[in-house]
Amino acid sequence: MNRDDSIERLQTRKTPWDILVVGGGATGIGIAMDAATRGLDVLLLEQSDFGKGTSSRSTKLVHGGVRYLEQGNITLVRDALRERSLLRANAPHLVHDMPFLIPCKNRWERFFYGVGLKLYDFLAAGNNFGRSHGVSLKETLAKIPVLKPSVSRGGVIYHDGQFDDTRLLINMATTATQHGACLINYAAVNAMTKDLTGNINGVTAIDHETNQTWTIPAKCVVNAAGPFCDSVRELDDAHGEKMLAASQGVHIVLPRRFFPADIALIVPKTSDGRVLFIIPWHEHTVIGTTDTPIETATLEPTPLPGEIQFLLDTTAEYLTDPPTIEDVQSVFTGIRPLVKGDKSARTASLSRDHTIRISDSGLVTITGGKWTTVRKMAEDCVDRVVKKANLNASPCSTQTMHLHGFVDPSKLPSSPRSYYGSDLAAIEALEQQSPELKQPLHPELTLRGSDVVWAVRHEMARTVEDVLARRSRSLFLNAPASLEIAAEVARHMAAELNRDQTWIDDQLRDFQNVAQHYLAKQSS
Repeated sequence: MNRDDSIERLQTRKTPWDILVVGGGATGIGIAMDAATRGLDVLLLEQSDFGKGTSSRSTKLVHGGVRYLEQGNITLVRDALRERSLLRANAPHLVHDMPFLIPCKNRWERFFYGVGLKLYDFLAAGNNFGRSHGVSLKETLAKIPVLKPSVSRGGVIYHDGQFDDTRLLINMATTATQHGACLINYAAVNAMTKDLTGNINGVTAIDHETNQTWTIPAKCVVNAAGPFCDSVRELDDAHGEKMLAASQGVHIVLPRRFFPADIALIVPKTSDGRVLFIIPWHEHTVIGTTDTPIETATLEPTPLPGEIQFLLDTTAEYLTDPPTIEDVQSVFTGIRPLVKGDKSARTASLSRDHTIRISDSGLVTITGGKWTTVRKMAEDCVDRVVKKANLNASPCSTQTMHLHGFVDPSKLPSSPRSYYGSDLAAIEALEQQSPELKQPLHPELTLRGSDVVWAVRHEMARTVEDVLARRSRSLFLNAPASLEIAAEVARHMAAELNRDQTWIDDQLRDFQNVAQHYLAKQSS
């Protein structure tokens, strides 16, 4: 992926694009990838960086959704379990099996969850994940020694998937590019263009790096802007009814010592009625999530007062070593684009299934859904677009298509950098050519100079935040450590992008502002 090459393609194109996608999160990138693999000409514009919003702030699970089973949404669970299996098959370097333990306080709970999870297993029949089973108190404490014995009389273990959300997103974007899609970050759509009959025939957009404005014709415009999709819809119809009820979820990240297990813990019902996960991830512990309705979506949401403390208090009920706010290494907040239901409904119960709507002027909006079902969402959306715009397209092929970085599961390296997949060899070759790039930039992080250079050269990283938050997960894992190495990251990037000291200074100021949202004490 190369931004300059993409802009050159955009500026030299003489004919309308088949599909123009607004939004570079999981849904938008999924649509671009699906459309490109069908032979369609697709352009994607993202106002910030790929995955800047919701798609980088998930609970890091590829899952069917146990709580949706309790709600009776069998179709969503069945589809998600199927997609979970496809994702693991197509990106085994990023998606792996993770066992989850539900602690039970009595035999009735073990029976209740055990039966429900057997249905979960049944719906997942034939896939490549483990099966559920009951465990005694002794077995429970052997698997999670830091679990308070008072909260469990045994439990039930089931299996779901875990992944690195934005590493998967970048691999999807690279796959889309390799199949001919044109992707541009830091390019914001600011208006829709329409023909004499009032039908949308393109957009105008601004390049945030140069302030240049583009007028871009397209046969169909797809709004995949996630929490911001109502804002994009307003460009088409300023008086249209809003589709979304936004909610935010907060996660905290602790050192691995608080939960040194190779199994995740699920609290099936917290005091606010949500499911809470305690999960090992990248040698840290991720705990979340909350569910708080909010009025408007922002690109950099901040935890509300009490959300961090709620997670700490709930965690303290289950772990022998209760964490404090001083122990939190990072906090990240994501916004869920939930499709409105009954106005009295809580956001925790609104639909996670996706919705596709086509306006009178032809704007296709897709919203809702979740990371696990992104491939299916994209397939459904492109099917609708092909029919609506009468496009000549091949059938969808993404069900069995290996994503960029794919490595045969039997040949996956044991390296903690295995998330690079097939790219790891090229990064290691870069380190051999320039040994100074091999050293970690911080003792508490795995990021190296080679990772920074690779992100700029091959993954369209444009800012220090891009590298520290999404091409690597440093900011999500340890915000103070990320701030300490920001200057060195900026110097590496400036050398690659041919930028001056003023650019470095601007980048450090911008990153300092963003990082404040990830600092627990600052956020609280």
